[in-house]
Amino acid sequence: MSASSTPPEIFNRKRRRALRERAGRRGGNSFLWQRIAEDIADRLADVSRTFEDVLVIGPMAAFGHQILAGRGANITLAALSSAELPLDGGIIIEEDRLPFSPASFDLVICAGTLDSVNDLPGALVQIRRCLQPDGLFLGHMFGAGTLSTLKALLLAAEPDRASPHIHPQIDLRAAADLLTRTGFALPVADMETSRVRYGDWRRLIDDVRDMGVGNALAGPRRYPGRSIVDHLDQLWRARSVNDKVEELFVHLHLSGWAPSADQPKPAKRGSGTVSLASVLPPTKRAA
Repeated sequence: MSASSTPPEIFNRKRRRALRERAGRRGGNSFLWQRIAEDIADRLADVSRTFEDVLVIGPMAAFGHQILAGRGANITLAALSSAELPLDGGIIIEEDRLPFSPASFDLVICAGTLDSVNDLPGALVQIRRCLQPDGLFLGHMFGAGTLSTLKALLLAAEPDRASPHIHPQIDLRAAADLLTRTGFALPVADMETSRVRYGDWRRLIDDVRDMGVGNALAGPRRYPGRSIVDHLDQLWRARSVNDKVEELFVHLHLSGWAPSADQPKPAKRGSGTVSLASVLPPTKRAA
């Protein structure tokens, strides 16, 4: 790949990893990771096949055995930092720099990191390449609308010199398009939301830090002064209902299969032999 075609480094790789390391040292309650792990386990339960070689990437590595429930004979656990790995170990990687040979796994689970990877299309291509033919990919990323309340409050708190504190995310349509563009067969993207009510914006910030999903954008950083804290307190009180403010987390769930000659193919356009008119009940006409 030539230098001119290399994607820009939107995220600072060292900063991104440091956020995850700090989250591990904090030892907080990352309740959303648990919820995401349960969602992925439910989706995997709907797949009636066995898996031999499994790769689990991201904070889900700590939940890998819980998600798989004995379905993977050989499980490789990988994360951005040692803090996200279980006590029995694993490896540290980045999703757009996978160290695996082609066709190494028949299942890859990657969740909790794709929204902040520098080369998202490249990461998805590499995941597909390390899948065996007809191998399954299950992914998750936070989508557009996540932390919308916090973003709005931060913008209002420093309108004259606003700077990014939370990185942008993509929407559902863009995620679905990426699955198709990166060569997955039978791609599916769907969306769920978590609504969490907080009594203080500081507790919300704590949850963001406990998950390690804070601002990892490249470039210089400007730390707000004491005045923004007082302003945030005022804005929070003005927005609160029954002493609570609702925050939104948008979950984009992705799935796709590595192409295989044995997979079902969509029927050609116009090849149907049954008319809908013969199946649907006749429409009643008004008198």
